[in-house]
Amino acid sequence: MDATTWGRFQFGFLATFHYLFPMLTMGLALIIFILKLIAYRTNNAAYGEAARFWAKIFGINFVVGVVTGIPLEFQFGTNWARFSNFSGGVIGLTLALEGLFAFFAESAFLGLFLYGEKRLSPKKHLLASFMVFAGSWLSGYFIVATNAFMQHPVGYSVNEKGVLQLADMWGYLFNPWAGWQYFHTMTSSVITAAFVVVSVGAAYRLMRIHDDVSRAFMKVGMVVACVASIVIVFPTGDMHGKMVAKYQPAALAGMEGKFKTSDRADLALIGQPDVVNKRLDNPLVVPEILSFLAYGSFGSTVKGLDDFPQDEQPDNVELLYFAYHIMVGLGTIFIVLSILGVVKLVRNTLMDCRPVLWIFMFAFPFPYIATTMGWVTAEVGRQPWTVYGLQRTVHASSATVPGGSIAFTLLGFMGMYLILGVLFLYLVMKMLIKGPEPISLPDNVDVTNALGGRS
Repeated sequence: MDATTWGRFQFGFLATFHYLFPMLTMGLALIIFILKLIAYRTNNAAYGEAARFWAKIFGINFVVGVVTGIPLEFQFGTNWARFSNFSGGVIGLTLALEGLFAFFAESAFLGLFLYGEKRLSPKKHLLASFMVFAGSWLSGYFIVATNAFMQHPVGYSVNEKGVLQLADMWGYLFNPWAGWQYFHTMTSSVITAAFVVVSVGAAYRLMRIHDDVSRAFMKVGMVVACVASIVIVFPTGDMHGKMVAKYQPAALAGMEGKFKTSDRADLALIGQPDVVNKRLDNPLVVPEILSFLAYGSFGSTVKGLDDFPQDEQPDNVELLYFAYHIMVGLGTIFIVLSILGVVKLVRNTLMDCRPVLWIFMFAFPFPYIATTMGWVTAEVGRQPWTVYGLQRTVHASSATVPGGSIAFTLLGFMGMYLILGVLFLYLVMKMLIKGPEPISLPDNVDVTNALGGRS
């Protein structure tokens, strides 16, 4: 492989590993705030214990996410110097805002939330949980806005040296692509966190331990999972898909395995793309639906890959197609599972239905897989461009870094991340085994009143 291919592989490995952690923290920040809000409004100690427990998991996840995210920043200067030189005058704004503002706000308030419960009033501690949520989601927006510029560049100009510079800050920050991509990404994070919370709650229910807290896990996690699983399809997924159809039609064709242009285009549920013979083998299709989903009309024309020059098509159609369909398939399963869970919750049969509890206990890895496949879809679909329509990937890598050096450092990163991954799993498992713990109350607190409203 050449240096560019090695660079793509290394960045893909580092980004995929890192992506596992913010996908939990951003969604978990919202759930912790909801748990804390319920505890504040009802004086139900179980929800307070639940919020405190997940804040500790959040802290571990946050630290590992920071450690694994730092090398990604350095990648821009080491392996992708020409990309940094070309677009740094634009994307540097959001990367700086994420690091200097949102990240530090999130870190500071996380410290207050974790260690300030005995020192802050209940209202101020609730505010700290909200600020952790707000900081993490603001941080997420700046990162998504950076990626959105690479997908759909706006708010820039080209100077006399042929380098991009920021021309419209607000246009760049509020890129129309960024809005729907952000809400879609945040919703996927909420689904990930909700299924993790439900999974742990189901495990505790099966083991018949931490009864009240596990009920809090299940109730909040299940409702949040159901709402988010629907929202990720409509409106966020629907509108983001329409953005792809409008601005990246070649990516849409690759995602759907569509080689020939047609109106009243069918939606392929399954199939195997044959790039050599330019066809989709063994397809199971829904007639005319793709035209409607992409452009809002059953008679709309959807372009196939044959309508685009070879050097403007995604360079790995098979990976793009299967990543997209795995994401969509899992998303459909999440809707079914979460609706099932909410129905049983309403009927008051969820907490002791062991077959369903077993299903949810083992469901937690699948949102991670779905979100990873979504990221792969976005990045592979953008190829062969680093900044869509402006800079090709082959022109973005560092000109003086040989492939062998990148391969060598990749082995080092793999070894280091293996150690980090094992350490992370050890710390999280230690927390899960220990379980939630009630906070020690001052002598003058009426314990009976503090536990009031528990159900």
